[in-house]
Amino acid sequence: HAVMCGCFSAFHDIIIQYGVNLNEYIYDKGRVFMEKSKLLLNTLVKFFAGIILVGALLFLPAGTINYFNGWLFIALLFVPMMILGIVLFFKAPDLLAKRLSSKEKEKTQQGVVKFSALIFLLGFVIAALDFRFGWSKVPLWVVSVASVILLISYGLYAEVMRENAYLSRTVEVQENQKVVDTGMYKIVRHPMYAVTIWLFLSIPLVLGSWWALLCFVPYPILIAVRIKNEEKILEEGLPGYTEYKQKVRWKILPFVW
Repeated sequence: HAVMCGCFSAFHDIIIQYGVNLNEYIYDKGRVFMEKSKLLLNTLVKFFAGIILVGALLFLPAGTINYFNGWLFIALLFVPMMILGIVLFFKAPDLLAKRLSSKEKEKTQQGVVKFSALIFLLGFVIAALDFRFGWSKVPLWVVSVASVILLISYGLYAEVMRENAYLSRTVEVQENQKVVDTGMYKIVRHPMYAVTIWLFLSIPLVLGSWWALLCFVPYPILIAVRIKNEEKILEEGLPGYTEYKQKVRWKILPFVW
């Protein structure tokens, strides 16, 4: 009888433990599913909202949808963005979530974001109006070269994201963050900003407008302001960043700055 009671007790404990583990497993799986679903929905909403917004900024001022350079730019921007988004969703969902976050806390960075948004707004509208009224003419070979530069820049942008899992759209020091000094980070301290300068300055040329290029010229100045504030934050909150600055001298362009 004692043996039977012992066996029943052990069996009962196993059932209870299995039930607890099963409940925890189901809860964890459910939580992960909900987080993934929320991330997917957020990604899709922002992706299609971006297409609609850019399309409106280009085709409404142009007065027509027969704006080849506008369609070319949308394809060059959003097709690689879609591919990168799919890769991040399955390979690095946490990084994708950080890239979708855009709430700056620093006042300096808030100003940079606002001026950047103004540059893009004016740049797209001016390019569309330029097409509509024929203010300037960008040669086809310049448009082609700019398109290649945009694609290469986007490819390098993806490579920077692969190298640095701490990349975020907001300037902050994350928990357990470490200094990244491999790959492109061995050459310049801010490879992502270096790449975005080439990418963004190619945009007005892809859109076929010299006048729009003037709107994008201030962008490197905004990047310089952002870098100055960001490096101050990193030096104060990221261990080893001061030593990294001494080892890698150049911010975005070797032998220049």
